Amino acid sequence: MKAETEERGRARLVPELLVGDLAVSLRFWRDHLGFAVLYERPEHGFAFIDLDGASLMLEQRDRAARTWETGPLERPLGRGINFEIQVEDPDGILSRLSAVSWPLYMALEDKWYRVGAVERGQRQFLVQDPDGYLVRLAGSLGERPAQSLEPINS
Repeated sequence: MKAETEERGRARLVPELLVGDLAVSLRFWRDHLGFAVLYERPEHGFAFIDLDGASLMLEQRDRAARTWETGPLERPLGRGINFEIQVEDPDGILSRLSAVSWPLYMALEDKWYRVGAVERGQRQFLVQDPDGYLVRLAGSLGERPAQSLEPINS
């Protein structure tokens, strides 16, 4: 799958986030989370970033330019969505965020989710980026047999 993505040059789904200040956003996404800038168009306030195949586009909000805004925007942006990003080392990212006193939205936890007859574990935490987008960073804990297959409301 990764080879297909590389062959095509991009992932099949790449969210584009409107941001208030591209430089501030890049400090968060690049410097604190570890994303690489694959390319940018500074004259348009735009950057395409990636972390091990998790790609995002960041675009500085410019009300005078063509815009994709479908209604009024209020902070925090991205309400109702969190971007889960699978990472190799959530603890390393957490250390970088801690070094700059970046607040956590949800503390680090080990969580197991049932997927069919197995549970997949992940070490995860949530933060908000400078514009309020909710980001869940998660590393794999592996799989185990599912503990219960009974519906919660039985």
